[in-house]
Amino acid sequence: MPEEPNVVVLAADYFQSYSVVGLLAVIGVLFVAVAFGAGRLLRPVVPTPEKLLTYECGVDPVGEGWAHTQVRYYVYAFLYVIFAVDSIFLFPWATVFADVEYGATTLVEMFIFLGFLAVGLLYAWKKGVLEWT
Repeated sequence: MPEEPNVVVLAADYFQSYSVVGLLAVIGVLFVAVAFGAGRLLRPVVPTPEKLLTYECGVDPVGEGWAHTQVRYYVYAFLYVIFAVDSIFLFPWATVFADVEYGATTLVEMFIFLGFLAVGLLYAWKKGVLEWT
């Protein structure tokens, strides 16, 4: 009858693998802390009125610091993020599609997914979101 592995040995191996990860995390935090501390100790501190001014592309600031930003930039960025993230799902689909068992099911699921994307794009187009005016 084969011997069962000792539970204590298995637990020690389990926690040893996590102790390596923990040690690397502590070393990483210490490295960042030492770098920031050295930067704080070594940098020159000479505050002048010119250094305390707001800098904007070499032009002296005029008026208030608040500026109106048009929403269309955010809409385009949001649409890009949505379609970029959705395109990431195409790569796992391509690998699963090659499998004999899941080929037809995966094909149907992907066309449903692409249909949702097309409906979303059509909705954005009908709402005039994609027009740059």
